[in-house]
Amino acid sequence: MKEPNNLIHASSPYLLQHAYNPVAWHEWNSATLEKAKLENKLILVSIGYSACHWCHVMEHESFENFEVAEVMNTNFVCIKVDREERPDIDQIYMLAVQLMNGNGGWPLNAICLPDQRPIYGGTYFKKDDWINILLNVAKLWENEPEKAMDYASRLTDGIHQSEKVIRNEAETTFHKMQLTEIIEPWKRNFDMTEGGYNRAPKFPLPNNWIFMLRYSHLMEDEGAAISAMLTLEKMALGGIYDQVGGGFARYSVDDRWHVPHFEKMLYDNAQLISLYTEAYQYLKIPLYKEVVTETIAWITREMTSPNGLFYAALDADSEGVEGKFYVWDKEEFMNAVGEDGDLMASYFNVTSAGNWEEEESNVLQRKISDDEFAERNNLEPGELKQMVILTKSKLLATRANRIRPGLDDKCLVAWNAMTIKVLAEASLVFENTSYYKSAKQAATFILNNLTDGEGGLFRNYKNGKANIAAFLDDYAFFIEALIALYEVDFEEKWLKDAKTLTDYVLVKFNDEKSPMFYYTSSDSEALIARKHEIMDNVISASNSVMAQNLQKLGLFYDHEAYRSKAVEMLGAVLPSIKAYGSAYSNWSIQLLNEVFGINEIALVGNNVEIEKNNLHQLYIPNKITLGGTKSGLPLLKNKQSEQTKIYICRNKTCQLPVSTVAEAVKFIN
Repeated sequence: MKEPNNLIHASSPYLLQHAYNPVAWHEWNSATLEKAKLENKLILVSIGYSACHWCHVMEHESFENFEVAEVMNTNFVCIKVDREERPDIDQIYMLAVQLMNGNGGWPLNAICLPDQRPIYGGTYFKKDDWINILLNVAKLWENEPEKAMDYASRLTDGIHQSEKVIRNEAETTFHKMQLTEIIEPWKRNFDMTEGGYNRAPKFPLPNNWIFMLRYSHLMEDEGAAISAMLTLEKMALGGIYDQVGGGFARYSVDDRWHVPHFEKMLYDNAQLISLYTEAYQYLKIPLYKEVVTETIAWITREMTSPNGLFYAALDADSEGVEGKFYVWDKEEFMNAVGEDGDLMASYFNVTSAGNWEEEESNVLQRKISDDEFAERNNLEPGELKQMVILTKSKLLATRANRIRPGLDDKCLVAWNAMTIKVLAEASLVFENTSYYKSAKQAATFILNNLTDGEGGLFRNYKNGKANIAAFLDDYAFFIEALIALYEVDFEEKWLKDAKTLTDYVLVKFNDEKSPMFYYTSSDSEALIARKHEIMDNVISASNSVMAQNLQKLGLFYDHEAYRSKAVEMLGAVLPSIKAYGSAYSNWSIQLLNEVFGINEIALVGNNVEIEKNNLHQLYIPNKITLGGTKSGLPLLKNKQSEQTKIYICRNKTCQLPVSTVAEAVKFIN
């Protein structure tokens, strides 16, 4: 029987996958780092995550190979890192690899001096290339250590200097022209045939399209809405969307949203639920509601733990083959579906030859809308809908008998918070209380079980344990989620917790030389650099989320210092947005809020539920809502009433109250 290495005691499913490698892996901790110093050995930091296909490939080719393991164990202290548990470590070495090579990705492999400063790095390496690199770097350290130290110094300086954001000392004003200057160069990259951007692979980038929807609505720009609608339709009909079980894969490898990279991440799906919910609220297109309903059903069925928290990810691979769980050959498809098989094979574009490069395999996709398909096949839309529902249930039942992809069952606060927020939002738009109950259960569990007793949060939860201090994204997204819960039930405890955590962030993550917050707390383990997270990527940057939280809490509590901090943060990044709008899309949403103002909508009275529901059927992206029968919030003071009254306020001025949303919308900006 194989002997395990030190990872056998890890909590991360990704690290546990490597626990029986012949490589003498260690976790990142003070004892491991001290070992490298005492032995004067180079550190090899290998970073990945459980759903990463090429991480598995490199493990199989290299880390399970005794020849490779001998080279690694002889010359290096080898450390495995789960980037989802320790994004602070990943952030630094990803930046180092990008500075060295111009690009990065996972698996991420960095070779460092015993003091953690990097000297070499890259992503996936074939076995023989990997051995050569390891031997050459080890030889350099043995024969010319001063050359390695000189390079480490220069590279570490680059890490410190990159992405520095300084205060904009001039007074910042925000106006529509800035929005136009951002959007015009951005639009040139749209793919107006397939949606998304003119490139492959295609990533969903939900925050980009949420901005487009809001920009189109507030700036009355039809083109921005059309590009967003095209993207949402193509993604929903494509293979990137799990046509059988709901939920999205991380990206499509082609430029048509057809063949996905099959892993399913909680953070992608939470953000995509948010996008489709907002798009439905705006445009009332039934397809968007279908996507939200099916994706939440997938999260409930496959990604929810017994305690109500949400798991991190599903692997791309099963039985060692990428996508095997999700694809169909025609015979299997026909056997599962039965009498409607031919029609449904046409609906999902299933062919005998197969519709992607794997022989006779089909990634289910739709080429046309349901209305068009029904018309072409002389069916009533309702008749087709029932047929599709029945077919999906049969395919799901058949698929349940297959060997499932690996589940990464750790629960991360940041990703759970995104899910809590979207469930709260969807509960209002779709008037579904079960979504709210799921959101409330998860948020309550975090508040009761993932706080450290000193005002801070933990990041992770697995097997009844939390042991990693939270990062800025955990705080930012959880504060955002608590605000969203308040806007559903008007329970002020959520806002109070959001404010308490915000005050904690202002102290523990503050950078006196920049308006931005550090990604790590002042209490966190010291790494070779302390960085900010500024640019919006597949997940919105923690600083952009935090700026919007400060903006909203500043209005809820009439707290000028919060609002000033939010303005200062936006002002500091404003010069960068115009050159690269898609990397600052969440910041651009904040710019929309500054230009158009935020509508503060107060609903008071003993029976406000009907009007609250009416309000959330309307698309008002620049708003906060507040209410309740008893309140300590400044905006609700002296506004209590037994009868339903709705106040629309902006810039410390409220309109006279009205009794219906239909009357109130006349005052909305």
